[in-house]
Amino acid sequence: MCFQTSIGTYIDAPRHRWKDRRDIAELRLDELVLPGVVVDATPAEPGARIGLDQIDLPADIKGKAVLVRFGWDQHWATETYEQYPFLDRDVIDALIARGASLLGVDTFNVDTRADPARPAHSLLLERDILIVENLRDLHLLPKDGFRFFAIPIKAVGAAAMTVRAFAEA
Repeated sequence: MCFQTSIGTYIDAPRHRWKDRRDIAELRLDELVLPGVVVDATPAEPGARIGLDQIDLPADIKGKAVLVRFGWDQHWATETYEQYPFLDRDVIDALIARGASLLGVDTFNVDTRADPARPAHSLLLERDILIVENLRDLHLLPKDGFRFFAIPIKAVGAAAMTVRAFAEA
């Protein structure tokens, strides 16, 4: 089979940015089913750079899925959805330093298209911190105390893959 894999809600494996790194088929279940926390970044403006001083990133995120709620899923299928807010480098650095295992966002991309270095993808995936994009309904989740699931099919050679993401409180 051959098809586009970065559609809908999807997960990026390290191979998405680093061709010699693990692909989707090599991801383990214990990396895809994690305790989760929701970080509120609402209300975010189109194209806004969201820094650490604008969100309440918990200190205890080691081994957790950190889901950032911009509230951007409400703009799905509109021109506004393409003008998404994104996380600044200081947030990415804090996610790494605090030991996050996965970053999820309710936007089209965790990085701005204006920066070809793609710092979130580059820095997180280099450290095997997975990325899930295009999440929705994060407002329905508690701030913490839930398990997050994002399990793709085991596609050998794939760098990204659509998932059915959900949480269990």
